[in-house]
Amino acid sequence: MKVAVVGTGYVGLVTGTCLAESGNEVACIDNNPKKIDTLNAGGMPIYEPGLAELVAKNRKDGRLTFTTDLPAAVKAARLVFIAVGTPQSDAGDADLSAVWAVAKAIATALKSEPVGPPGSRVVITKSTVPVGTNKRVAEILAENGCPHVDVASNPEFLKEGAAIDDFMKPDRVVVGVRKPEVGETLRELYAPFLRTERPFLVMTPESAEMTKYAANAMLATKISFINETANLCDKLGADINDVRRGIGHDQRIGFQFLFPGPGYGGSCFPKDIRAILGMGRKVGQPMVMMQAVDDVNEAQKQVLFSKVRAHFSGQLAGKTIAVWGLAFKPRTDDIREAPALVLIDALLAAGAKVRVHDPEATANVKAIYGDTISYSDKPYGALEGADALAIVTEWQEFRAPDFEVMKRLLTSPVIFDGRNIYDEKAMAGYGFTYYAIGRGKRA
Repeated sequence: MKVAVVGTGYVGLVTGTCLAESGNEVACIDNNPKKIDTLNAGGMPIYEPGLAELVAKNRKDGRLTFTTDLPAAVKAARLVFIAVGTPQSDAGDADLSAVWAVAKAIATALKSEPVGPPGSRVVITKSTVPVGTNKRVAEILAENGCPHVDVASNPEFLKEGAAIDDFMKPDRVVVGVRKPEVGETLRELYAPFLRTERPFLVMTPESAEMTKYAANAMLATKISFINETANLCDKLGADINDVRRGIGHDQRIGFQFLFPGPGYGGSCFPKDIRAILGMGRKVGQPMVMMQAVDDVNEAQKQVLFSKVRAHFSGQLAGKTIAVWGLAFKPRTDDIREAPALVLIDALLAAGAKVRVHDPEATANVKAIYGDTISYSDKPYGALEGADALAIVTEWQEFRAPDFEVMKRLLTSPVIFDGRNIYDEKAMAGYGFTYYAIGRGKRA
């Protein structure tokens, strides 16, 4: 099929590339000429494992192109995906201004095109959007001369750092449609990715839109739950690692997303939880649990700093703290809502010096902090002369370092492990003062 994807951010670029990999002719569109120039020159605006290689392969084979010419790309396509950003607005709701603008631009491009049967031309919302967006997109198309263009919802369920596998081998594909013919068109598109009998779930657009939010809300809830439980373990002398094993083997609960840490971040969970709160406000339905999930997470981002401050008895001025891990999770350079930034801000406000290392996200952090903190290309380089190490992101290369080297480089052998990646007894054997999350030891 011929496909157009409007938006070359994380979702749009992964979607367009993976659809091209399955044999479709895909044009990815963006209104940022610099981004398109970068992509056409073989560069990448984001880091995602395996994506650069897949983009290069499909560009070479002629199935994937990048352009700023929305009208031409849309006219040539049977399926048009809207994959633009829906950032959090000042009121906390999802800002849909880009979605509305793209819908209007698509209508302008298609209003003079011939009318075909249902499913012959479909606009698909791939962006994470509140319930009711599909209906409004259809209204905008109709208001601008395209009542014949079908509209579908197709939420994404991609994990940063594993997005290619998630798209190629999905747990399920969810589509929201009002006509069965549109559902069949999308079933044909996704057939190559569902050969292992993964379900293709057809529902109303409203249900599809809600499914995306409900999925992220459940995952965020599990994270806030285990973090709050971990904080209680610290107060009572219990070990959250033992507790999570005790509950995780219950098949009704499981282990996924039950890892305590410094709070969740990224482009999805924080924004989507607040969008759910906004949806609830609009219809007069208090979302008490979702508010608690957000509150717990915001508080959790302060826990690591609280341990650092307590260890140094509040005297952080002039201390140098090394920070390993800046991205909100491993295998990405995304620092949106990253807990590491909250820690850095708190350390700087307390008068500490900060020296950081991350395998991928350093450039993004440097764009924010400039010379107010220092940067190291290597993990050990960040430790030299530092008074303590704080680990915020569990990159694989942090899991088995040379602790003897670390102890020599640090001015004092103190580690604040925000991801519980080390063994307490082993750390004591190496002579470290070791603080983790929920391990029953308070600073």
